Amino acid sequence: MKKLIKDFVADETGAFTIPWVAAGGAAAFIGIVAVASIIGGVEKLDEDRGYQLRAQEKVTTF
Repeated sequence: MKKLIKDFVADETGAFTIPWVAAGGAAAFIGIVAVASIIGGVEKLDEDRGYQLRAQEKVTTF
Protein backbone atom coordinates (compact mmCIF):
# COMPACT_ATOMS: atom_id res chain seq x y z
CA MET A 1 0.00 0.00 0.00
CA LYS A 2 2.87 2.40 0.82
CA LYS A 3 4.42 1.71 -2.58
CA LEU A 4 1.13 2.45 -4.31
CA ILE A 5 0.80 5.80 -2.52
CA LYS A 6 4.44 6.66 -3.14
CA ASP A 7 4.07 5.87 -6.85
CA PHE A 8 0.85 7.88 -7.06
CA VAL A 9 2.46 10.94 -5.46
CA ALA A 10 5.58 10.69 -7.64
CA ASP A 11 3.62 10.22 -10.87
CA GLU A 12 3.47 13.50 -12.81
CA THR A 13 1.42 12.27 -15.74
CA GLY A 14 -1.23 14.85 -16.51
CA ALA A 15 0.23 17.40 -14.10
CA PHE A 16 0.93 19.75 -17.01
CA THR A 17 -2.75 19.68 -17.97
CA ILE A 18 -3.92 21.30 -14.73
CA PRO A 19 -2.45 24.78 -15.43
CA TRP A 20 -3.92 24.73 -18.94
CA VAL A 21 -7.36 23.86 -17.58
CA ALA A 22 -7.08 26.66 -15.03
CA ALA A 23 -5.94 29.12 -17.71
CA GLY A 24 -8.78 28.06 -19.99
CA GLY A 25 -11.29 28.50 -17.20
CA ALA A 26 -9.93 31.95 -16.39
CA ALA A 27 -10.09 32.98 -20.05
CA ALA A 28 -13.68 31.77 -20.32
CA PHE A 29 -14.62 33.65 -17.13
CA ILE A 30 -13.05 36.87 -18.41
CA GLY A 31 -14.90 36.45 -21.71
CA ILE A 32 -18.23 35.97 -19.94
CA VAL A 33 -17.64 39.02 -17.75
CA ALA A 34 -16.70 41.12 -20.79
CA VAL A 35 -19.79 40.06 -22.75
CA ALA A 36 -22.05 40.71 -19.75
CA SER A 37 -20.54 44.18 -19.37
CA ILE A 38 -21.02 44.99 -23.05
CA ILE A 39 -24.61 43.75 -23.02
CA GLY A 40 -25.37 45.93 -20.00
CA GLY A 41 -23.93 48.98 -21.75
CA VAL A 42 -25.88 48.31 -24.93
CA GLU A 43 -29.13 47.89 -23.00
CA LYS A 44 -28.51 51.20 -21.21
CA LEU A 45 -27.76 52.93 -24.51
CA ASP A 46 -30.92 51.48 -26.04
CA GLU A 47 -32.96 52.65 -23.05
CA ASP A 48 -31.52 56.18 -23.30
CA ARG A 49 -32.29 56.35 -27.03
CA GLY A 50 -35.83 55.12 -26.39
CA TYR A 51 -36.47 57.97 -23.96
CA GLN A 52 -35.04 60.44 -26.42
CA LEU A 53 -37.20 59.17 -29.29
CA ARG A 54 -40.37 59.20 -27.18
CA ALA A 55 -39.66 62.79 -26.09
CA GLN A 56 -39.49 64.09 -29.67
CA GLU A 57 -42.51 65.77 -31.15
CA LYS A 58 -44.31 63.85 -33.87
CA VAL A 59 -45.00 65.60 -37.15
CA THR A 60 -48.44 64.70 -38.47
CA THR A 61 -48.67 67.17 -41.39
CA PHE A 62 -46.46 67.70 -44.39
